[in-house]
Amino acid sequence: MSARRSVLEELEEALSTHAIAYRAETLRRITDLFLGAAADYDEREIGLFDDVMVRLVGEIESSVRAVLARKLATVPNAPRTLMRKLAGDEAIEVAGPVLTQSPRLDDATLVATATTASQGHLLAISQRSAISAAVTDVLVERGDREVALATVENAGAVFSTEGHRLLVERSKTDDALALGVWTRDDIPRHRLLELFTVATEKVRRSLEAADGQTTRMVRDMLSEVSAGFQSHIRTRSRDFSEAQRTVAAVHRAGRLDEHKVREYAATASFDETVVALALLAELPVGACERAMVQPRPELVILLARAIGFSWNTTRTVLRLRGALTTGAHDDCLAAFSKLKPETARKALQFLRLRERAAATGGKAGGGKADGGPRASAGTA
Repeated sequence: MSARRSVLEELEEALSTHAIAYRAETLRRITDLFLGAAADYDEREIGLFDDVMVRLVGEIESSVRAVLARKLATVPNAPRTLMRKLAGDEAIEVAGPVLTQSPRLDDATLVATATTASQGHLLAISQRSAISAAVTDVLVERGDREVALATVENAGAVFSTEGHRLLVERSKTDDALALGVWTRDDIPRHRLLELFTVATEKVRRSLEAADGQTTRMVRDMLSEVSAGFQSHIRTRSRDFSEAQRTVAAVHRAGRLDEHKVREYAATASFDETVVALALLAELPVGACERAMVQPRPELVILLARAIGFSWNTTRTVLRLRGALTTGAHDDCLAAFSKLKPETARKALQFLRLRERAAATGGKAGGGKADGGPRASAGTA
């Protein structure tokens, strides 16, 4: 403790009477003192180091700050305010090690940095061992291609519903990013379907060339009807199977109605919403799923109008598909208002006939193209 006091007592003198070079040397000595017994300090003592080191660090050149950042980046109990200051440093050689490694940075700090700092800073954040959805939202929205790729390739990154949507949107014309999205285990099934719906032919070819299971799934999709591919990945999805059982039970109990569909959509329960629409519209699940993932919203509006949904419910379902901007909202409302329910019901009947024809004319081997002619309570 006497050694600590001896060094800390030099602080005021260093700040008031000596040149910057002397301040840098004082900071070096304090840093070494801290690192020598970092695990033994309590929060009060760490707070003292934090205060004096922050007062010194702003007066020294970037090369010295970079050395300090590298020394402290991985320390579990490094001075918190100092680490936030280093993370926000304009010099990436200072901020980079801290943004990538420091466990002392909370989400608020990372989000604030990602919102305003350079692409180099964003790239450093994208390489952290764990990244929350709040942070990846900013990285995917604001980051350049290199940042987006690094984020999607990071196994420790977590993405929100909006983050998944943004990734798919950015992947439409970017084969490397599309491949990164496709190979992640946490991307929802309906986003994979959406990716193939909106991807360019170049992106599809790139995905087809991928190795392993991805190759087989992509080739199946490109060589067979879309419905067959959808059925394949639905079969592999535990979430879909659970949603199917849950909604079928609600339907058998006579409780599947507009209110229930709005509840599913409002809670971002994509599979439940699709199964519910299929049951109410008496269509195969695949038909409703394709309506939900294709870029244009007209088919969803037609289904909602034919079933008898209000605009409030229809709007909630449309929001589940992706961002409903002001302009898109107005266009969808106009289309909903213009479409007469009787016209929608006639169109729905045509869809049913078409889906039945597709099912009975299915692939060799007697298999149905989409799991049966319609989504009944037992086979949705």
